[in-house]
Amino acid sequence: MQAMVLHQTRPVEENPLQAEEVPTPEPGPGQIRLRLRVCGVCHTDLHTVEGDLELPRTPLVPGHQLVGVVDRLGEGVTRFAVGDRVGVAWLNWSCGECEFCRQGLENLCQRARFTGLQADGGYAQYAVVDQGFAYPIPDRFADAEAAPLLCAGIVGYRALRLSQIRPGERLGLYGFGASAHLVIQVARHWDCQVYVFTRSEEHRELARQLGAAWVGRAEEQPPAPCHSSIIFAPAGHIVPLALQHLRPGGTVAINAIHMSPIPQMDYQLIYGERTLRSVTNFTRQDATDFLQLAASIPIQVQAETFPLHEANRALQRLKASQIQGAAVLAIP
Repeated sequence: MQAMVLHQTRPVEENPLQAEEVPTPEPGPGQIRLRLRVCGVCHTDLHTVEGDLELPRTPLVPGHQLVGVVDRLGEGVTRFAVGDRVGVAWLNWSCGECEFCRQGLENLCQRARFTGLQADGGYAQYAVVDQGFAYPIPDRFADAEAAPLLCAGIVGYRALRLSQIRPGERLGLYGFGASAHLVIQVARHWDCQVYVFTRSEEHRELARQLGAAWVGRAEEQPPAPCHSSIIFAPAGHIVPLALQHLRPGGTVAINAIHMSPIPQMDYQLIYGERTLRSVTNFTRQDATDFLQLAASIPIQVQAETFPLHEANRALQRLKASQIQGAAVLAIP
């Protein structure tokens, strides 16, 4: 099969992904094989390719927002049939036995495996996954629309919940890429007033189109303090700015797997029972709940599509904040 393979981490400007023919995987017991149609391109892929995340092995096929059709079943598969359209996301497997898994926090499982990290991902024509970690795709979404829902959407939804925002309150969003352009639609569905902080004028215009009440830079003062905020940009210097714009009792949730150092800051920024918390991965319940909600709203996905062999260029444009909405690879 064709795949874009990472052998050595390097800046994306150096085109670290190589187009290669690699063996087509076969499903093991309890697994399904997908003939992939599309794969979303995510900032986590960028961190993987450039070496910001510790890689368990190379060579590696990145990508963790997979949409495809089941074409082969492993022994004992009962959840899916050949021909079903399904998605695969970042959480590839969890043990089901540890303290976190038993408490419904499988996102914190210390033995968890992740798609495009421990397991080969979706920058390829085929992929295999355990049947318990695949999701039916709602019919109302085309393939390219569905892919960004599987990470940008699901993890963004978890961040929205962990921010403790309530209907009708003021929500701040820092950065306005693939995840934020989906989260704002859920927040507006909940009648929240949304303030968007971003440097890009193109992203500001998209935020206005999607119902933002105010747009500006992270350094600017919004019209009123936020009840809750989510930081999507992996930039630590934004943390004290977000706390500065937060009302007492509010929460700032950081939706990033990797972030530059957070600067030293005055205690008064977090005093007043303000909460600063990270968002780590997602649970399968998050995925199920979000996909149902996304279909019912319905969420509108803006996606820019690239052919598989242009994965390096897609990551370069993502790094330069030149993608409106989300980037998606079309699999030949």
